[in-house]
Amino acid sequence: IDSLLFSYSSLLTDCTGYSILSSLQDLPSPPWPALRSKMEKHLQVIAVLQWVISFLAMGISCTVLLIYMFCTDLWVIAAMYTTWLIFDWNTPKQGGRRSSWVRNWTVWTYFRDYFPIRLIKTHNLPPSRNYIFGYHPHGIFSFGAFCNFGTEATGFSKKFPGIKPSLATLAGNFRMPVLRDYLMSGGICPVNRNSIDYLLSQNGTGNAVVIVVGGAAESLDCAPGMNSVTLNNRKGFVRLALQQGSDLVPVYSFGENNVYKQVIFEEGTWCRLAQKRLQKILGFAPCLFHGCGLFSDSWGMVPYNKPITTIVGEPITVPKVEEPTRDMVELYHAMYIKSLRSLFDKYKTRFGLKESDILHIQ
Repeated sequence: IDSLLFSYSSLLTDCTGYSILSSLQDLPSPPWPALRSKMEKHLQVIAVLQWVISFLAMGISCTVLLIYMFCTDLWVIAAMYTTWLIFDWNTPKQGGRRSSWVRNWTVWTYFRDYFPIRLIKTHNLPPSRNYIFGYHPHGIFSFGAFCNFGTEATGFSKKFPGIKPSLATLAGNFRMPVLRDYLMSGGICPVNRNSIDYLLSQNGTGNAVVIVVGGAAESLDCAPGMNSVTLNNRKGFVRLALQQGSDLVPVYSFGENNVYKQVIFEEGTWCRLAQKRLQKILGFAPCLFHGCGLFSDSWGMVPYNKPITTIVGEPITVPKVEEPTRDMVELYHAMYIKSLRSLFDKYKTRFGLKESDILHIQ
């Protein structure tokens, strides 16, 4: 039997001068890895696009749908939802309705990997304190702020155990049906005094309110290669930190301005004046921007997949002063600016900038 097995194996390895094993190795590899990679890329695009469309259109669409339902046989459902909406109206101002399940959705990992987005911790944040994170720059949609602080895709809770982030955005978004619940599920809150006061004074410790300090005005100046933040006259968050005794933490996202291209009008032109006028009326800036198309290299709403790296800086210890003086606000505002500049200068060369690049603060 052994001799027969030996003869059979010799036949297999000697057939036509090539071994069968070698022939198998020469066969083309199956296309599954390439297909998987392509499928993941499509899922990443869908994940990002659903957030862009949700943020831009969900509120308006659901409002129109709710009004339309009152004119149909579904008016009872519309009436029940409206009743609940009135009853639940103040929830966004009282800590919201955070959902760990929503914050850990798999869709956010695809969202993260599209750019990709990273969160870098530089210092420990004791959960015995409350914090105000100043996020810079605004960009068009603040993708870095949402991914890092509105989801768990970059592992915020693991990197900062005991700290609960609440990203603050336009209060008008919380007047829109369905959109308000979608935002609250991610721990997002209105950027108004009542909401932030509640989180920092009536919700225990370990809270971090994330404020995009430059706001809508800053979004008008964001474009690839721009390192500019609107901060010189933004001192309300510093006063609030003093009144609540919450530490200030500078946060800078390298690459936030690179994901869309924007037409920037010069100061004094009628287009710029119109943008600022609409900003005051609407609460957000009507930017003329574009990304790439969904299926080609044409223009579209899909952002360019440029890396975004968010650096959480060193906390500035702030005392609690119920009635801070103007000089005290100026002092801590200057300390914050100095800390932000230091954070930018320390990490800029690691993320694609030159040593000669500076942070413009206006």
